[in-house]
Amino acid sequence: MRFSLRSPMSEVESWESLAEPSTSAASAAEEADPAFSLNVHAKEFVPNFSFGGAATPAPSPEKKSKEVDEPTKEDAQPSKDASKNAPESVSKKSPAQDKETPTKSSDRSAKTGTPVTSAATSATTTTTTTTTTTPASTASSIPIEKGKENLNIIFIGHVDAGKSTIGGHLMYLTGQVDKRTLEKYEKEAKEKNRETWYLSWALDTNLEEREKGKTVEVGRASFDTDTKHFTILDAPGHRSFVPNMISGAQQADIGILVISARKGEFETGFERGGQTREHATLAKTAGVKHLVVLINKMDDPTVVWSQERYDECKTKLTPFLKKIGFNPKTDIYYMPVSGLTGANLKEPLAEGLCPWYTGPPFISYLDSLQSLTRNSEGPLRLPITEKHKDMGVIILGKVESGVLNRAEPLLLMPNKVEVDALQVLFDDTEVQQATSGKTVKVKLRGVEEEDLSPGFVLCPIGAPCHVARRFQAQVVILEHKSIICAGYSAVLHVHACVEEVQFEQLLGLIDKKTGEKSKRRPRFVKQDQICVAQLRTAGVICIEPFHSFPQMGRFTLRDEGKTIAVGKVLELVE
Repeated sequence: MRFSLRSPMSEVESWESLAEPSTSAASAAEEADPAFSLNVHAKEFVPNFSFGGAATPAPSPEKKSKEVDEPTKEDAQPSKDASKNAPESVSKKSPAQDKETPTKSSDRSAKTGTPVTSAATSATTTTTTTTTTTPASTASSIPIEKGKENLNIIFIGHVDAGKSTIGGHLMYLTGQVDKRTLEKYEKEAKEKNRETWYLSWALDTNLEEREKGKTVEVGRASFDTDTKHFTILDAPGHRSFVPNMISGAQQADIGILVISARKGEFETGFERGGQTREHATLAKTAGVKHLVVLINKMDDPTVVWSQERYDECKTKLTPFLKKIGFNPKTDIYYMPVSGLTGANLKEPLAEGLCPWYTGPPFISYLDSLQSLTRNSEGPLRLPITEKHKDMGVIILGKVESGVLNRAEPLLLMPNKVEVDALQVLFDDTEVQQATSGKTVKVKLRGVEEEDLSPGFVLCPIGAPCHVARRFQAQVVILEHKSIICAGYSAVLHVHACVEEVQFEQLLGLIDKKTGEKSKRRPRFVKQDQICVAQLRTAGVICIEPFHSFPQMGRFTLRDEGKTIAVGKVLELVE
């Protein structure tokens, strides 16, 4: 009867992780059995059989090295304190290995107190030690993102203005989506009688979004130019999903306001109740300082690259954008484009198509923008935007200030829970650190998914952010039919946090001309007025005064599906 023996260790460890047997050992095996051919690159298997006190076969070099490492029972079973402080090995032992380790030779060495040593054993021990110290070299091999500046751009505007179509075409023109994939999308869109929607499917990956042609969640993608790395945030345009748009605007550096030049569509989006006004206001409140206005659908039969229509849209938009805080000379740039054909996105417009526009195409303009000033010297502030579970707790957020380092102990506010950043991913690539301005995914240890929410903030343990329930703020009432008195409730959006808030006290009105606060407390405030009020949230939130940290000190108030007010935090009370 023939038995075939298979080593349980061969399924766990690679031969590369162990020392090669010496040539002398190979020759000795051949002399003992000439018919046996030994592969010197294979790991030796030494069966551990004992029949009636028969001599145990000589242990292999690998077995000897383990005997040297574990000469006594105390070494074989280290204390709990020692196991906590011991460094983690790259290749962990399997249960099969643990069972095979205490051989008779190790018991014999334990009795005599003199472990077996040899030249092969010492060489193997050295190799094992080198393998154990590899985590440091592995961590240092993770690439650190350097060189190109990262900018987050968000596409905003009324529903069906062409935001997702422009974003999808940008991905194709910059090589992020290949032609074969685009042809597949085009074929599927034709089958559903949605021929012009195929470009938007590069960003609208949700089945519901593709069926209805409406973006629901903020789509994310990225592309590179010669000097910059851009992250695209595709905001939903429908009024039902404005809270999702606010979440995306909090992460943006530059706003791309998409306007449809098609007759009737521009008027619908710009009138009261349209999302053009609301999106522009929310972007400004979220901290977007520069706005690129793309007059889209210039190739439409009702427009045909008409300068008259282009100027009409520009003339109506500029006074409104100036009113909400954008400087027309330095903060706004207009350009005509066609998201469906890709005209003026990457390449300049063809001669004769649009002779009245002499500016650069869209991508070239983005690449020529001046670098933004980042707060990399301050303490880490990373508001959590999204969370999910994938082999651990994964959070998504933008580093508003400071630097996030991998394996760094952090504090999760406002719950004051200590966590560790096990992994930091930027564009799904693991990095050693993330600097201010980057939107990253972080794998956390020390907290469960149900114990954190969007709006929580990652901070250094020694420099946590402020938390409060009561604060004083300057509030601008944008649109509200009736008056607002003490006791009025609304929904507060501050950075990534969404919380119910109530007006506790009205402390005064602010004169728009002089900027001075009235000494007399008003009984109510109404539309187009500016007041100072004390607000109280339902729970404790992470918040900062606007003068010390603007990203966590400006907010939006919404009620009944509309944006009614914007404001900034003046002082934390409790």
